[in-house]
Amino acid sequence: MNFFEHQARARRRTWVLVALFVLALICIVVLVDLAALAFFGASHSDRYVQDARLSVPEGLYATYVAPNASLLFWVSVVTAGGIALASQVRILTLRGGGGTVARGLGGTLVAADTTDPLRRRLHNVVEEMAIAAGVPVPEIYVLDREPGINAFAAGYTPADAAVAVTQGALEALNRAELQGVIAHEFGHILNGDMRLNIRLMGILFGILVLGLIGRVLLGSGQRTSSQRDNRGMVAIGVALVAIGYVGLLCGRLIKASVARQREYLADASAVQFTRQPEGLAGALKKIGATRTGSLLQTNAEEVSHMLFAKGTAGRFLATHPPLESRIRALQPDFDPREFNEIATRLQRQTREPAQKAPAPRATDALAFDPERLIEQMGQPGLGQILAAGLLAESIPSVLERAAHSSAWAMATVCYVLVDTDPAIGERQLLMVTETLGRETGEQLETLLAEVPRLDPALRLPLLEIAFPALRQRPEQSLTALLGLIERLVHADGRVELFEYAIAKLLSRQIEDVLNPAQGGPGGNAPLSQHSEQAVDLLAILAYHGQHTPQSAQSALIAGVKHLSLEPFASNAVKNRLLESQWLQQGWSERLDTALATLVQVRLADKQRLLAAMAATVLADGQVSVVERELLRAICAALRMPLPVFEQAAVGR
Repeated sequence: MNFFEHQARARRRTWVLVALFVLALICIVVLVDLAALAFFGASHSDRYVQDARLSVPEGLYATYVAPNASLLFWVSVVTAGGIALASQVRILTLRGGGGTVARGLGGTLVAADTTDPLRRRLHNVVEEMAIAAGVPVPEIYVLDREPGINAFAAGYTPADAAVAVTQGALEALNRAELQGVIAHEFGHILNGDMRLNIRLMGILFGILVLGLIGRVLLGSGQRTSSQRDNRGMVAIGVALVAIGYVGLLCGRLIKASVARQREYLADASAVQFTRQPEGLAGALKKIGATRTGSLLQTNAEEVSHMLFAKGTAGRFLATHPPLESRIRALQPDFDPREFNEIATRLQRQTREPAQKAPAPRATDALAFDPERLIEQMGQPGLGQILAAGLLAESIPSVLERAAHSSAWAMATVCYVLVDTDPAIGERQLLMVTETLGRETGEQLETLLAEVPRLDPALRLPLLEIAFPALRQRPEQSLTALLGLIERLVHADGRVELFEYAIAKLLSRQIEDVLNPAQGGPGGNAPLSQHSEQAVDLLAILAYHGQHTPQSAQSALIAGVKHLSLEPFASNAVKNRLLESQWLQQGWSERLDTALATLVQVRLADKQRLLAAMAATVLADGQVSVVERELLRAICAALRMPLPVFEQAAVGR
């Protein structure tokens, strides 16, 4: 199952979630209606006035429902509206993204310059995997009051994602096991599960809200001085709590139906990512061997469906498959008696010092196979992790420190876009100072003095590392940065390919942070309705990626073959590269138009479009750094995470 199939599956499950929510809503409304009839319905004497000739259902209707139709109507409207409103309000409170969820559970943000060896190791693992997967580095949190072994990823999009790990996981797991857990969470990020999970949190809150109101009424009833008011309030409270437990049952049923199979898929993605099933299996075994297991001490009911392993006691309608089943899926010969052996070993184990893994050698990276691009999207492998580690280690230390600093993050972003021409660079520096302030301008000057020129292969990794710190800036600063990026790109009166790529990538990520709930994976439009924009996209890739008009024409033809857009395609290919004027001067505006349209294309057609882009770029058998940047930016604009190329290395 590739990225597009995962995304399509997540979208189908969203509709399943909506259907289950509607069924739960109907069930709860009916129960509330029955409770309303019992407390506020027709008088006792009226209830026995039914005609003896009527059947039982007709009698019930005549006795209870008909006299109280207005009551039932308004009770149903208020109940359904209240649940829907509570769900929407909860979803709005989660609009801040994954960090909101992590902080709500008591998570502490891991600083990039942390000196704690365990947190340093966690930061390194998350950073390497994000660069390998081609997504911004998520915020990293530690639930430092949780001794159990657990983790979760939350957010609407990769740009606003957060990864949280319990203190127990940091202390109990070695690097390979921690890497397996983090890879599992990246599986959820890349497979589209996070967006579904955060919507599920809002829906479940609405279903459970009546039980919460019932508990409040019970407490108020016990403090009421009037015995009559006391009895009435307690009775209503008991009824609402009982209905709340029905809602809890419905919620767990919904979570179990949506979540369980996704855990197996995330486990499989983790193994694909690390190529080390022993690491993930080892983490699961330690959960089974430790006394605390994976349980959270805080109330984890609301987030239980997004955890690495179960966070609450009980097996009934569990959100996660049994540990033994997950381990056997990774290691078929697993014997549960290993739990006792591991428990004994853990008791003797002292706290293992965390060490940063050695930088991978360039020769460790695998050769890039263009036919595997679609399969690797959303499911990067060991080659990408090795290449990501190499790139991260190659970034100059002064830039790495600046990228990890919230105070220097904006200067770091601007640094990547400063022109090598001194005159243009001076104008850009003035723009930065005028827009972001004197301090940021001085920081930019310092970075330029320390590292006058950055290797092109390091531009995107540097931005990915800087993104968590950038997210901490106020919304006003991010909005100002969006406008500044556009001005920096046009400072010399033209748009270079790498400038466009960097600007487009940054704009997409910042927009997703400012409006995370808007970042869906795709639309429903068929590609055939946007043939012209698709061929424009391929023509721009071919024109800028090839050395001669003939090779560009061949590259465009190779790409269009994947789109099945005849008869439009044949005429379009014939004319596109002959229209060299817009390819030389107005290509960036035309590409903006194409991307704004193609982002709404359905997922199956996006897969074809990606294959066409790969065929176009790789027609000459090589991919330059600028082409990699443009591909990454285009994929980000179309909401497709492009992993780092395995042959990416400094100086290539």
